[in-house]
Amino acid sequence: MAGPDRRFILHFDWTVFLLTLALAGLGLISVISASYAGPHKALDPLVMRQLIWIAAGMAAMLITVLVDYRAFQTYAYPIYIIVVLLLIMVLGMGHATGGSKRWINLGLFKLEPSELAKIAVVFVMVRYLREEPPKGGWRLRQMIIPFILLGIPAALVLKQPDLGTGLTLVMITITLIFVSGLNWRTMAVLAIAGMLAAPLSWHYLKPYQRQRLVTFLNPQADPLGSGYHIIQSEIAIGAGGPFGKGFLNGTQARLNFLPEQHTDFIFAVFAEEFGLAGSIILLTLYASLIARGAWIARHARERFGALLAVGITAIVFWQVAINIGMATGMLPVVGITLPLVSYGGSSLIAMMAAIGILISINTRRFLF
Repeated sequence: MAGPDRRFILHFDWTVFLLTLALAGLGLISVISASYAGPHKALDPLVMRQLIWIAAGMAAMLITVLVDYRAFQTYAYPIYIIVVLLLIMVLGMGHATGGSKRWINLGLFKLEPSELAKIAVVFVMVRYLREEPPKGGWRLRQMIIPFILLGIPAALVLKQPDLGTGLTLVMITITLIFVSGLNWRTMAVLAIAGMLAAPLSWHYLKPYQRQRLVTFLNPQADPLGSGYHIIQSEIAIGAGGPFGKGFLNGTQARLNFLPEQHTDFIFAVFAEEFGLAGSIILLTLYASLIARGAWIARHARERFGALLAVGITAIVFWQVAINIGMATGMLPVVGITLPLVSYGGSSLIAMMAAIGILISINTRRFLF
């Protein structure tokens, strides 16, 4: 075996790889639970599709592990443009489900470009911020281009409408700008501007999105309407108790009380069956993956790799925080999947591909 190949295997980041597999495995168990119809019923087709998505995600992760992550400096803007074009295509010829037009029907597979938008935004932000900031940090005038790069895909995603992904794009960008070296005065100006702009954004929300935000403050005001999601999710989580009801023994999902149980509220399915103990294990796996991502960013060989690791880790962190906050009633219902655990093809494959880049960053610090 050639020297570089041997070193690649020797320094492969098995920690990130095994954490990813563990989370995907718990996700498969949760999808089985969420779709279980009884002991005498066949497995739901969702389970087989999830297995296919996991296999495809593993292939995507292997490909991005083998690619030198520094190549994304060259291809960041072309990838960004392609994703923006896909988001435009969604608005024109997208497949609509549940009042949202988010998918492009490719026959055997429905592509959700908004999942790719998270990675594309990370690429262009890191590409722009890869140079060392001027003395004192980035100033407001230097943030115009990043906000334009964020604004285009965010506006297209919100048009679908997909408030959860739009919020994630904003939080990823804020994280990268902050970590890259933002001037403190600029930070204060942006914080004040954000607080002043928040009330104005109310007028751009869909009526049902406004209702969700109002319901967040008092779900019991409309228990059979806009508050239904949060109430049923909280009931499921609370019913799990310390150790849960056991695998396939949850009732909220089984009796179809829990909405979007395969995707947005899959944490409630898991918590009901495995309880507080299982939830702690799940959160520990996520915390370990996020901590490992931060460690990789800290030890990257150069600034581009460090910021890229921060961006990918931010995707995981903010999706986990928003999804679980939503399921536990700590945040409004905005609609977002739980990384590697929720059912879905585009989300699972895109996330595993991003994690492959994370592994590539850590592995290649030993190769050059």
